[in-house]
Amino acid sequence: MTERVYNFYPGPATLPLPVLEAARDELLNFQATGMSVMEISHRSKQYEGVQNEAAARLKRLLKLGDDFKILFLQGGASLQFEMVPMNFLSPEKTADYLVTGSFAKKAAQEGKYFGKVNLAVDTGEEGFRRIPDPAELKFSPNPVYVHLTSNNTIYGTQWQTFPTCGEVPLVADMSSDILSRPFNPAPFGLIYAGAQKNLGPAGVTIVIIREDMLAKANPDLPVMLRYETFVKNNSLYNTPPTFSIYMVSLVLKWLEDLGGVEAIYRRNQEKAALIYDAIDRSNGFYRGHAEKNSRSLMNVTFRLPSEELEQKFISEATNQGLIGLKGHRSVGGLRASIYNAMPYEGCKALADFMKDFMAKNG
Repeated sequence: MTERVYNFYPGPATLPLPVLEAARDELLNFQATGMSVMEISHRSKQYEGVQNEAAARLKRLLKLGDDFKILFLQGGASLQFEMVPMNFLSPEKTADYLVTGSFAKKAAQEGKYFGKVNLAVDTGEEGFRRIPDPAELKFSPNPVYVHLTSNNTIYGTQWQTFPTCGEVPLVADMSSDILSRPFNPAPFGLIYAGAQKNLGPAGVTIVIIREDMLAKANPDLPVMLRYETFVKNNSLYNTPPTFSIYMVSLVLKWLEDLGGVEAIYRRNQEKAALIYDAIDRSNGFYRGHAEKNSRSLMNVTFRLPSEELEQKFISEATNQGLIGLKGHRSVGGLRASIYNAMPYEGCKALADFMKDFMAKNG
């Protein structure tokens, strides 16, 4: 077998090695059923136990009360760009969107199909380099929700603290930093996250919805586009992505065994510090895209003095088993995605490579 590499791809992203090993060990015979979990009926007690345990683990890790429901949906976070306004917005109502990156912008564009969208802030003209100060947010008088993207994967920025919106529920796309740090879930009416960055493999999207938010949803929608459908049927109205959900449950167990969100947050801070320190000590050889007070713990974005050096960096890093460091096609440069499953050793290997590369090419 080829030796495993350090995988810095932004998604689908690296998975914890113990999770892959656990899945391997029971791939052919899940819980003495004589079948793979991929072959078991989603109506069986064995599979329903997997899904219920995944939901219970997520609620424990995020310290969610009984008023929050966990849904396992399909369509990725991109479908949630539409389902959220479809369920809660209407032509006579307004939703506020905080546009701090490409996916936040896409969410706002989808909202316009269903009602009025107020851009309470848009940092696009500045290249999405920072998260705005609270004083910059221009909320509308009576929005039905305030939508934000907690971590901007392409640009390497992250909300350090979430805005205060009073009784107006926050709606958040947390696809790329869910479970990476503690936060207070109380202000959030709805949180969604594609699994493929920090939760598991591609194929399932987690939606966390508060009961009072659910009560305000539009009932006059096609059945598969109503959140209520999945709440009432325990996400089993149709066949769910069973293997992806099983893998999410294993990832959540791994995270619990590590000590939970508080423990992984400490580790994430240590990991990111290695790479940001290499950038900050390079005397401008490496130039971070994000302003320092907006830096992401999940995606480190930076440039080199020339595109030629960037290509050389990517090629030599790949040869050393540091994979997936090319920046998003829309912005170029370099990007290291260091989600929960990226080990400390991977970040140290990258930081050491950066120092060595600068010494040879600076």
